[in-house]
Amino acid sequence: MTEPQIVVGILSGKEIQFSFPDEFISSDGMAISGIQQAVYRKGKIYWQEKEYDELSFIPRQNTSSFFELQDVTIGINFHWERKEVQRFKGELKIIVEDDKLTAINIISIEDYLTSVISSEMSATASLELLKAHAVISRSWLLNKLRVVNKLRVENGELRVTMQPDNAAHSPLSTLHSQLIKWYDHEAHKNFDVCADDHCQRYQGITRASTPQAVEAVSATRGEVLMYEGKICDARFSKCCGGAFEEFQNCWENVRHPYLIGQRDSQTENKLPDLTVEAEADKWIRTSPVAFCNTQDKKILSQVLNNYDQETADFYRWKVSYSQEELSELIHKRSDIDFGKIIDLIPIERGTSGRLVRLKIVGTLRTLTIGKELEIRRTLSTSHLYSSAFVVDKEYKEEEEQEIPSRFILTGAGWGHGVGLCQIGAAVMGEQGYKYEEILSHYYPGSTIERQYK
Repeated sequence: MTEPQIVVGILSGKEIQFSFPDEFISSDGMAISGIQQAVYRKGKIYWQEKEYDELSFIPRQNTSSFFELQDVTIGINFHWERKEVQRFKGELKIIVEDDKLTAINIISIEDYLTSVISSEMSATASLELLKAHAVISRSWLLNKLRVVNKLRVENGELRVTMQPDNAAHSPLSTLHSQLIKWYDHEAHKNFDVCADDHCQRYQGITRASTPQAVEAVSATRGEVLMYEGKICDARFSKCCGGAFEEFQNCWENVRHPYLIGQRDSQTENKLPDLTVEAEADKWIRTSPVAFCNTQDKKILSQVLNNYDQETADFYRWKVSYSQEELSELIHKRSDIDFGKIIDLIPIERGTSGRLVRLKIVGTLRTLTIGKELEIRRTLSTSHLYSSAFVVDKEYKEEEEQEIPSRFILTGAGWGHGVGLCQIGAAVMGEQGYKYEEILSHYYPGSTIERQYK
């Protein structure tokens, strides 16, 4: 296999402003430089007083050439969302998509990964952590190209044929007063991945690539995680909470042997059966030994953005809601009026103690919801840290005892807990573990293989 190219969707709009500091060659053979504007008009691209179905610009044989895109939105749906000018190497393509224009960047996977690792990880991260992240980001990407897309090899090059967009927001069951959903990376119709956190954060060469990121990607060039001849679906989250979750408890009911429940430790191997409520309750209310059980700000700064470092309570945390706050929140987030909330009852837990199904009991309605992300979205204005939590209820003496006045959630971890735990891996890197050992710990039974040179 030769090094594949990746097709990245950057932004969409009725018009797109872009510029070329150096000469690029347009798809109709013109040498172009300077500030440009393309406009959507009646199903066509209108540029330089001509109409196009598709428009592309390729740099001259000069690896330092780049193009700029105006008004790229970053942090979509997060509190720090904003627009900025971004710079990209490689080819610019503009297409018509859903009554607007979409700007696409076509770039080699290794250049793409250098940008992703620089964007996702701090410059202070250890080299071994960055190498591990380069391998799992590459693995996730190549696995996605094979699974979401139908991949063919033609003339020694990787080419992609897209399948219909049907992978996102998949309902599992709405029977018997249940609403069970999982949310996965949807299949983009006209490109492989998008540039925001929905897929992997990609900002081209807008921010300088850190020397460590360049070295990590170069040192692991072409390397992916494999299991029984297939590229691994290498998931990762911020903090597992001391135990790994299994794939099928968060997404589609498919078991991956390299994404299994075990303890995030090399010294303590015994993991209680956290699918049992009493064991999960004890686990979550205590602070067991684990790689990710740390409040070391130096380590946390390797994987957390500045705005995420305001608290170090990711391993164990508490959230408290009054009756009014919780009933209003659940109504707003689920669009279902439960009335006053009487109870939150665990129905099913996964291997990390994360809730797979939770029964919400209200004065007007009772409903069991899942999977983990649906639970987290329902019980928070954005996302609850994780679905590994236990519930305590408080009652006011003067009010009827059936209706709690307050709910206190005590929880463990941040994110789905499947695959690599970023905080745990950062600790391992600081403790001198090599990236191969980090990957072997979080993806047991997998091997590292080089797909291309």
